[in-house]
Amino acid sequence: MLKLGDKVMIVSDQYEQNLPVGEYGYIIAYDRNADNVFDYVVRVPAENRNFLVPGDDVELEEILMRLEVDRIEREALIDFALATHNEELFYWIMKGDTAEPQEEEIASKEVQSREDFIRQVNLKAWI
Repeated sequence: MLKLGDKVMIVSDQYEQNLPVGEYGYIIAYDRNADNVFDYVVRVPAENRNFLVPGDDVELEEILMRLEVDRIEREALIDFALATHNEELFYWIMKGDTAEPQEEEIASKEVQSREDFIRQVNLKAWI
């Protein structure tokens, strides 16, 4: 739940009430009526109006900025990898960190002794 005074961006208009999508606003009140689908009252300074909005239509500006920064950073790293012909960096960016933990899991399975294996089987059989 968002706090009063939080700066939010209107990201969608699911009930088609002509919300200014892409504009920022401030949470000025909660709508606590149980019969209402709207969660917040948002003040949009650019429109000089208050809007009743559901929680899905707004997102904290900090979160949206962080997502945008991550996207720009990833694109810059891809451009750098392509410009320097760094194939390893390019594949690491495109695939992420998923390749390394799989190797660790395989290594941990190989180290397991016969007694540990029997103990695990007996434990699972007991449960």
